[in-house]
Amino acid sequence: QVQLVEAGGGLVQAGGSLRLSCAASGRTFSSLTMGWFRQAPGKEREFVARIRISGTTYYADSVKGRFTISRDNAKNTVYLQMNSLKPEDTAVYYCAADTSSTFVKIDYWGQGTQVTVSS
Repeated sequence: QVQLVEAGGGLVQAGGSLRLSCAASGRTFSSLTMGWFRQAPGKEREFVARIRISGTTYYADSVKGRFTISRDNAKNTVYLQMNSLKPEDTAVYYCAADTSSTFVKIDYWGQGTQVTVSS
C-alpha cells in the first residue's frame, strides 16, 4: 500500500504561481512512477503530468511550458510547479502513483487538493 498526501493548493490570481507537493509513504518511492491528474467541476478527471523513475517527464498539451513536475526521492515527494496559471486550470488536483512506467492504470490516488484561479 501507498499513502499519498497532497499539499499546496489554494486561491491565486490569473498569471500567478502555485507549487503542489505530494508526500508518499508505504512503499519504496523510487520504484514508483508519479504524476498528477485534475478534475474540474462537471468534467472528467484528466492527466496533467507524470515523471518516471528515470526522471523522464511528460505533460498534457494544455500545461506544457507552464507546469513542471519534479521528484525528490530522498524526501519521497513529487512536486508540481504551476506558473502562468489560467482560470481554466481551476480544478481539484490529484497525486497519483503507478507501480509500472506506463501510468495508464493508476494504483494509488491522493485525496486531492483544490486549486482555484481567479480572473
